[in-house]
Amino acid sequence: MMMGGMFAGTEEAPGEVILYQGRSYKSYRGMGSIGAMQQGSADRYFQESSTGNPNADKLVPEGIEGRVPYKGSMVAIVFQMAGGIRASMGYCGCATIADMQDKAEFVEITTAGIRESHVHDVQITKEAPNYRAD
Repeated sequence: MMMGGMFAGTEEAPGEVILYQGRSYKSYRGMGSIGAMQQGSADRYFQESSTGNPNADKLVPEGIEGRVPYKGSMVAIVFQMAGGIRASMGYCGCATIADMQDKAEFVEITTAGIRESHVHDVQITKEAPNYRAD
């Protein structure tokens, strides 16, 4: 499971907090970015970045460096994720993760169904920690 995007921007993630246009962000560097590859992750992408490599300046990045909104502590994110898993298990009628692995079904819905399943015909005045309209 890849969770880098989920935890990027948390207090515990590497990077410094940046104030930009009145909002807090955290610097983000994907493992496939040129900066990360120069710092040693190149071998993960079957590229060598050692000083003895004549092609060290020809790394082919597969990621970016940028900034993401600051999210605070990851504890709140993990709490919301655990709650979502518990709710999903209840919807599936599963008492354990193993039950869910056996019983869960993937059901594809249409774009119209997705739109209908989200908040509509109302303006949100109090945001929930686990819901974003965008």
